[in-house]
Amino acid sequence: MLLLLPPSETKRDGGTDGAVLDLKGLSFPSLTPTRRTVLAATRRLAKNLSTMAVALKLGPSQRGELIRNRQLGTSPTMPALDRYTGVLYDALDAQSLPAAARAFAFDHVAIQSALFGLTMAGDLIPAYRLSHDSRLPALPLKKTWSGPVGAVIADYSGLVLDLRSEMYAELGPAPAAVFVRVVTEGADGQRRALNHFNKKGKGEFVRRLLLAGIDLPDIASLLQWAARAGIRLTLLESGELELVVDEIVASKV
Repeated sequence: MLLLLPPSETKRDGGTDGAVLDLKGLSFPSLTPTRRTVLAATRRLAKNLSTMAVALKLGPSQRGELIRNRQLGTSPTMPALDRYTGVLYDALDAQSLPAAARAFAFDHVAIQSALFGLTMAGDLIPAYRLSHDSRLPALPLKKTWSGPVGAVIADYSGLVLDLRSEMYAELGPAPAAVFVRVVTEGADGQRRALNHFNKKGKGEFVRRLLLAGIDLPDIASLLQWAARAGIRLTLLESGELELVVDEIVASKV
């Protein structure tokens, strides 16, 4: 089982001193040439902070985000699962997971990145700022990543759950993956899509899967596990999965 997660715009600072980015140490070595290309383009852009601010759609108060991209080769690294923050990752709370659950995550969680393509949760990466819609000169990210990342995902032989946002899914199309949508059910019984709050639902869902530590082979076994765990997960006619979270929970986020 492979769980595909989106990244987050916000990232945790720091890492292990002396442990700098090593592209050869990242998972999915077939992506290394593309990673080098995108990194080089990002570094070139970072030479001019004003130009980079426009390309990354950042304001004056976010200068620190720009500086990060000047230090990609020298700043400390940490596991990708710990690097990202924000609603989804706060709900997942990876740093509080037991050792066995973290080990399971390192083997079964992959995170889509605009800078590195697809990384496994345990891959050591620096803090950076690059989004799916960032404009690198002469290097459209969707066109650059979709083929190589799509090929990596297609090579995976087990169940692939796609919890990425639709925007990040475009950086690595996965036709054989099962897309997970999060909805809430109101008192009237109607199910409604969530936007910001869907991230919390996804984070909590992934945490439950990691704590269970079961390498589920197919959708049927996933649905059986979810039912036993009290998780409202439904397979739709479209082939997508619908994860239902309580409206009262969503409203408190």
